[in-house]
Amino acid sequence: MSYVSSTIGRVLDQINRTYFLPAIQRPFVWQPDQIIALFDSLLKGYPISSFLFWEIKPDRRSDWEIYKFIENFRFGDTHNEMAETDGRDVVLVLDGQQRLTSLLIGLRGTFTARAKHGRRNNPDAWSRQRLYIDLLKDPSTESEDSGREELGVTYGLRFSEQEPKNDPDHLWLKVGRILDCTSDDVLDRLADEMLAKLPPDTPRSMKRVAERNLDRLYRTVWKDGVIAYYTEKDQSYDRVLDIFIRANDGGTKLSKSDLLLSMITSKWEGGSARQAIYDFVDFLNDGLEARNEIDKDFVMKSCLVLSGLDQRYKVQNFTTANLKLIESNWRGIKASLEATLRLVNRFGIDREVLTSVNALLPIAYYLYHVERGGLDGSTQFEATNAKRIHHWLLGSLLNGVFSGSSDQTIGTARSIIHEALKTEQDFPYRSLVQGLAARGRVTAFDENNIEGVLDASYGKRTCFLALSLLYDSHLWGATPHHIDHIIPRSLTDPKTLQRAGISAEAIADIVDSVNRLGNLQLLLGRENLEKSNIPFAEWIQSRDNEFLDRHLIPTNRALWEVTELPKFVEAREELIRGRLRRLNLRPVDDGMPPNQIVKEAVAGN
Repeated sequence: MSYVSSTIGRVLDQINRTYFLPAIQRPFVWQPDQIIALFDSLLKGYPISSFLFWEIKPDRRSDWEIYKFIENFRFGDTHNEMAETDGRDVVLVLDGQQRLTSLLIGLRGTFTARAKHGRRNNPDAWSRQRLYIDLLKDPSTESEDSGREELGVTYGLRFSEQEPKNDPDHLWLKVGRILDCTSDDVLDRLADEMLAKLPPDTPRSMKRVAERNLDRLYRTVWKDGVIAYYTEKDQSYDRVLDIFIRANDGGTKLSKSDLLLSMITSKWEGGSARQAIYDFVDFLNDGLEARNEIDKDFVMKSCLVLSGLDQRYKVQNFTTANLKLIESNWRGIKASLEATLRLVNRFGIDREVLTSVNALLPIAYYLYHVERGGLDGSTQFEATNAKRIHHWLLGSLLNGVFSGSSDQTIGTARSIIHEALKTEQDFPYRSLVQGLAARGRVTAFDENNIEGVLDASYGKRTCFLALSLLYDSHLWGATPHHIDHIIPRSLTDPKTLQRAGISAEAIADIVDSVNRLGNLQLLLGRENLEKSNIPFAEWIQSRDNEFLDRHLIPTNRALWEVTELPKFVEAREELIRGRLRRLNLRPVDDGMPPNQIVKEAVAGN
């Protein structure tokens, strides 16, 4: 990387002519004391870090909105003025906005501040101030202002609404006047003008301080190459965004979505895109019955997917035209994402067990285009398709279909759903299973992946998902359910078993079996609390005759003893394998009459 040095004067002359801000930049946030500290550092010859610029080719200028630097800043304002760049060379500042804006304000502009405790809507509470320097203040002496001393500021810099009054100890110059000193001759004339304002009896030593300070200001602005910058010329937005994130790593950490939202907000005509998306994310996570863990990146990627745009989460896909489309679709996108989260929450899937949020995108796309709400009603269509979605989602999550780089999988699923909806409104479960399998993404269950389901032991995030497959019910979120150890875990305490005369080898097998999927079931929360550590053979007496079949529990009562737990788990896991094979061989809603599906949806069990 080759850096170039330039003077403040030359760079300032190009601000808002060649140098502009990209929309990914945050608002200007520096306070007057920070601006003063920057000028003090420059006058002392301290380095102020390098700058990063991005040269935009003329044919790419119209792709993104570009903004001007703020010259006259009013504290609390967050919006920069949009720039018209036709016919201009455009270089965007990726790193250095705060410093360059501070230089612009201090040398050419103003800082409008509100008086302490003043009301924002009171015009008299605001003061438009410029930066001044006291030429008689010797920087080698301590400051009289303790606050400035803490900041290390020793030059006599100060923001003021009016030019401070001169006296025998103070000679004030508006810092911006140094911009007129484009040559040594002009500087000499300014020096004569300022020295002439001093009383006749001013000591020569004080005059020398004034001359040195003025000369130092002149050299800082016009002679010293204090602006060291690197210019990036690659036109890849994602490369530049990555550079921007790394360059700003020392400040507030920014995610890709933060930067994109900063860019999008300016193009969102209906208000602040940033606030709209932030509020919606908060609502999805905390405003529904279940707790979710959705982030801004997911919502923004959803905007691309649901709008039929390139699903890859890249800056180049958030063009002005695409953003207009997204904004026009925003109401429907929000409704579909909310419906999707409500639906999967009814399945009992929340932030604790949702292993991939990207698996929700095909569901959201389907709901967006069928415009049937959240399938939360009791019609045959709603009940059947909710069940299809539930089964497909479980297969996707358990098989890691959307793990790793899933853009191609998302695109494939979207295309399959798009084609299927041309002829029918049902969720295309079979088409998705077959289409994704053809691309190496398996959502069904066969001999190659059934054992992976059985490995979802107690405590793993996939445990609830795997157990959900064992039941015809899909509305696990309607009422609280617990994962229960069929043979109570409390009965497998090694010391208790040892006292019962069981061998160490048998105890080890029992302990290894207690948390396996074959010893787990889903129970209503109150049922699980009632069951507690009651031996299964005793507790089952209070259940109905269909309980064993419903929970795939071996009917051989001899296996219900804790000493037979390994054999019990082996037998039950074979029943589970059979269940999963059957699910793969028939449509997801086969084996249950439509009226039963509707009845289950109404009952919520």
